[in-house]
Amino acid sequence: MKKWKTLNSEYLFKTPFGNLRKDECELPNGNIIKDYYVNEYSNWVNAIVITNENKILLVKQYRYAAQEFFLEIPAGKPEGDETYQEAILREIKEETGYITEGEPILLGEFFINPATQNNKVFSYLILDAYQAFEQEMDPTEFIEINLVEIDEMSTKIKNGEINQLFTVSAFYLSMPYLKRFRQVVK
Repeated sequence: MKKWKTLNSEYLFKTPFGNLRKDECELPNGNIIKDYYVNEYSNWVNAIVITNENKILLVKQYRYAAQEFFLEIPAGKPEGDETYQEAILREIKEETGYITEGEPILLGEFFINPATQNNKVFSYLILDAYQAFEQEMDPTEFIEINLVEIDEMSTKIKNGEINQLFTVSAFYLSMPYLKRFRQVVK
């Protein structure tokens, strides 16, 4: 199998949030796609956060594109020259006021939608978190903190209360760790 060839590339717009690029591509069989659109976004981080009371820390917020409120895990993107670990710890502290003394455990790094996007999400597991600060949200953030029993997560996912894919995938990626460390997930 061969990669596609980029024959031409132009930016339709660039913003601090993300860019839209239009490419002309040649397929391995010689066919040409004149208008292939690629969304360029920053990589981001998210985390399953387990509190020292053995609950999962979720945030509830409005998501404009879906026109709905979502229960999600804390997430965000690195700022400046932050590492992904530094970014997720900062995001958790800002969004929830929770911190931990432990190191984040990398669950994996995954492309979001490699057909049309170029970015990845780095998912972590944070253990023994506790609330030490007040929330420090950006002016565009309105976040409600929710604590959920670990063994209730699967039910909330199955009944649609939690339907944000990155939260669901990170939770299921964390299950082997949770079973080993906590012996609580069924």
